[in-house]
Amino acid sequence: MQIHVVSQGDSLFSIAGTYGTTVNALINANELDAPGQLVVGQALVIPIVGQFYFVQPGDSLYTIAQRFGISYQELARINNIPVNGSLNVGLRLYIPPGPKPEIIANAYVEPIGGTVSQAIENAARKNTPYLSYLAPFSYQVNRDGSLQAPPLNNFKAIADANNANLMMVITTLEEGAFSAELGHIVVTVQEVQNRLLDNIVNTAKEVGFTDVHFDFEFLPPEDRDAYSTFLTKAKERLSQEGILMSTALAPKVSATQEGAWYEAHDYGAHGSVADFVVLMTYEWGYSGGPAMAVSPIDQVRRVVDYALTEMPPSKILLGQNLYGYDWTLPYVEGGEYARAVSPQQAIALARQYNVPIQYDTTAQAPYFNYWDEEGKEHEVWFEDARSIQAKFDMIKELGLRGISYWKLGLAFPQNWLLLQDNFTITKAD
Repeated sequence: MQIHVVSQGDSLFSIAGTYGTTVNALINANELDAPGQLVVGQALVIPIVGQFYFVQPGDSLYTIAQRFGISYQELARINNIPVNGSLNVGLRLYIPPGPKPEIIANAYVEPIGGTVSQAIENAARKNTPYLSYLAPFSYQVNRDGSLQAPPLNNFKAIADANNANLMMVITTLEEGAFSAELGHIVVTVQEVQNRLLDNIVNTAKEVGFTDVHFDFEFLPPEDRDAYSTFLTKAKERLSQEGILMSTALAPKVSATQEGAWYEAHDYGAHGSVADFVVLMTYEWGYSGGPAMAVSPIDQVRRVVDYALTEMPPSKILLGQNLYGYDWTLPYVEGGEYARAVSPQQAIALARQYNVPIQYDTTAQAPYFNYWDEEGKEHEVWFEDARSIQAKFDMIKELGLRGISYWKLGLAFPQNWLLLQDNFTITKAD
């Protein structure tokens, strides 16, 4: 795949000609609903095998080859140019595809209002071919250790049809929010734990879950060790049944990081006990906060760097959002919440209000501002092909186990094409 950022004057016809593809291929790959109205700054994926590189000032055949992990002799041969010849700025070179590392890809899917909408089920059908795990969110623990199941509808059949596994997500949600009191009961009361683990094992075997995923958030800080001990107990029980265990971790940058979300999550203990972990590396920009990138790569990198001091990269799934937010300015604490938007919706907004899409190179994230019909200014941050490719590059650089998406249902076609282009996805045996 190739990423092309739309410039003033670009058309699908001219872009297709540049890369030797067709207009229809561009429309289909990017699911363009208004192909005649491209937005300046919009990132398109070009559906070609390998990619093209246009020579820049100061480039040499050697530096270009080094950048793409190929020998300069092979690069010259492929492009039918002399090994020692000069390169003209703007010359188009073809770069063949390189080896693809194998990773795990997970995605949570959340029924809304206790039901699985047709749109959510369609998203699961469309995207599960790219996944190792489909994770219905969530089985909620009751205070007696029983479980409240989410609607599963056709998720098992969808997973089976696409050679994917089902992940059983266990949460301490109570009345729509994570409950510190409920979490404390679960990790400290042996009778509740025993009943809970019995129910988890029975349900996992009945439905066909191959991994049990604990997402206990906002636990009391003093329950840090108790939570780790509970996970050790759960892992021993699940291993007896041939079931994997994973956990979700708040995005910490140090072992001593303070805050209700962070303190009870012991990275070292989770990394030691769990088969793998999901780092929840998103929500720096969140609906109730000021406008900023949801998962700025500089902040994400800090979390991953810390995690790597506590566990091997082979245990880490990078958490990744499939959404952005539209904030109304000025931001007022406790005021109007931002509206969640898909990447496709964000591009449509930029097109509607005729504003170019900007790109923050520090956060590696696209954004734009617009004024609505009521004279209010908005700021939108979202994900695009460039921002997700930056995360993929980091996964490859650091040798991480894979990626975990929150959550299916928001259209981001470029992500799935680039995921397939960058990696070989582990599927069920």
